[in-house]
Amino acid sequence: MAIKTQPLFTHRDQLITRLSEVRHYDIAIVGGGSTGLGVALDAAARGLSVVLVESHDFAKGTSSRSTKLVHGGVRYLAQGNIALVREALHERTTLLNNAPHLAQPLSFIMPSYKWWETPFYGIGLKMYDALAGKAGLGKTEFLSHDETLAALPTAQPQGLRGGVKYWDGQFNDARLALALARTAATYGALLVNYCRAADILYEDGKVAGLVCEDMQTGRQYRINSRCVVNAAGVWVDELRQKDGVANGGGGRRPTKPIVAPSQGVHIVVDREFLGADVGLMVPKTADGRVLFAVPWLGKVILGTTDTPRNDLAREPLPFKEEVDFILNESTRYLTRAPVRADVKSVWVGLRPLVKPQDDEGDNTKGLSREHTVLVSRSGLVTVTGGKWTTYRAMAEDVLDMCAEKSLLERRRKGVTTHLKLIGADVPGTPVQSICRPPGLHSYGNEQALVMTMPGAGTTLCDGLTEAMVRFAARFEYAITVEDVLARRSRLLFLDARLASSLAVQVGEILFEETGLDPQVGAFSELAQHYLRLPE
Repeated sequence: MAIKTQPLFTHRDQLITRLSEVRHYDIAIVGGGSTGLGVALDAAARGLSVVLVESHDFAKGTSSRSTKLVHGGVRYLAQGNIALVREALHERTTLLNNAPHLAQPLSFIMPSYKWWETPFYGIGLKMYDALAGKAGLGKTEFLSHDETLAALPTAQPQGLRGGVKYWDGQFNDARLALALARTAATYGALLVNYCRAADILYEDGKVAGLVCEDMQTGRQYRINSRCVVNAAGVWVDELRQKDGVANGGGGRRPTKPIVAPSQGVHIVVDREFLGADVGLMVPKTADGRVLFAVPWLGKVILGTTDTPRNDLAREPLPFKEEVDFILNESTRYLTRAPVRADVKSVWVGLRPLVKPQDDEGDNTKGLSREHTVLVSRSGLVTVTGGKWTTYRAMAEDVLDMCAEKSLLERRRKGVTTHLKLIGADVPGTPVQSICRPPGLHSYGNEQALVMTMPGAGTTLCDGLTEAMVRFAARFEYAITVEDVLARRSRLLFLDARLASSLAVQVGEILFEETGLDPQVGAFSELAQHYLRLPE
C-alpha cells in the first residue's frame, strides 16, 4: 500500500482550526508515542475518523529514548517466552520493510570469555534464527578468537575464546514516530502535539470524548468521539484515575495503578570506542543485566539499565550506580573503555512495565514486557506495556478490543502490514546506513523536497542545515528548538554540548517560520541536563 507523495503542512494555526471544528470522531487517542501513533495510523488507514492529542511533542517520552533496537528479544527467548519472540520477529521484518530509511538490519557480536558461552549462546541464537524463519536477517555464526577481533577490533582480547555473530535491527525511534504521525495525517487523521487531555467527556455514564487544552494558549476544546484510547505510556494511570473518580461515586477507592516504571539509562560516546558498524551484546554481566554497545548515527550508545523508579519525571536523571555500571562493565569488554569525560550525552527513558494487580513488589525484571489492553466500565480503553518493535501489533490488538466491546465497528485488519511510511525509499534504491552520521539520508525519498527549502546550502553543523529546520517547522510539527534538535535531527542525543551551541540559530529560524516562542532558554537548560553525570 502506497501513501500520498505530497506531504501535508503542519502549521499550528491550521491544526488548531481543525481541532476547534464541531465534529464527531470515531476514535480519540491520548498519547503521541509509538503506541498512540500506531493506533492512529491503523485506524485512519481503515477509514476511521481519528484525532490524537499529545501533551508535549510526539515521542517526547520513552519513544525517543530507546536503545534504538528493532529486535525479537533474545533475552525473552531465554525466559521461554516463545510467543512474544515470534511476534516480535515478525513485526521486526514488517517495520524494516515499511521504513527502510529509518530501520535497518544490524549484526551483533556476542564475545565469549568462558568456554561454555559460545556453544550455549550460539545454540540459543540458532533457535532465534529458526523462529524467524524466512523473516531472518542473517545466519548466526560461531566465531573464533581471530574472527571475533576481525569483526570487532576493539573487543578485549585478553581471555577471549571466540564469539557469536547474529542479526537484529536498529532504527531512529523519534523520526519513526514522526513518520507514523505524518503518514496517519495523509489518511485524514488530525494529530496535535502540545495539546493536553484535560478531562474525559461522558454521556449516560459512558466515555463520549475528551476536553483538551492547547498548551500554547491555554484554550480548551471539546472532542466528541465514539471511543477514547488512553495510550499515554508510563502516564496512563493519570487518565485512568480521572475515569475512576468520575464513575465511582463518593468514597470510591481510586483505580489501582497498572504501570511500574523501569528506568533505562543510555550513554553516548564517540564511534572510536567501538570501531566498527556492528553491535556488541553481553547477555549477562556480573550482576545479570544485559549490556549493549550500539553504533548509531556516527556515535555509539552504551546501555542499558533496568532500575525501578517511583516518580514519573519527564526528564529523569540517571542514578550514580547506573552510570557506574555502564562505564565499569565497558572496561571488561572493550580495549579502551570510555570514562566520564568522554560522554557526549546521557539520556534516561521510563519503560511502562505492566504490574500485576496483586503485585506490591518493585522488581521490574519480573514484570511483563508484553502489552496490556484494558477497557473500564465506562468504556475508556487503556493500552500500555510492550515495546517499539511490536507497536503495529499492539495497534491491531487495541482496535480488535474496541470492536469486541462495540466501541467501534469491526473493519478489515492487516492494512498496515505492507503500508510504507512517509519517506520510504523507492524499491531498488540504495539505502544509507543508520550507523552513519545524521544527514539527508534520514529523509528517505523526501530528500529532494528538503533541498528545495530556503537555506539548503547553509550548514549549521555536520548533518543539519537551515533547510532541515524549515522543513521541520513546515511539515514535521516542530515548534520549539527542542523539537528540532532532540527529535527531528537527534543532535541533543548525540552531542548535547554541540546542540546547545546551536540553540539561538535554530530558534531564530523557527520563529521566522512559526511566529511562536521557540523556547531557546529552556533548551539550553535541557542540554546541560543531558551532560549531567551524578558523581
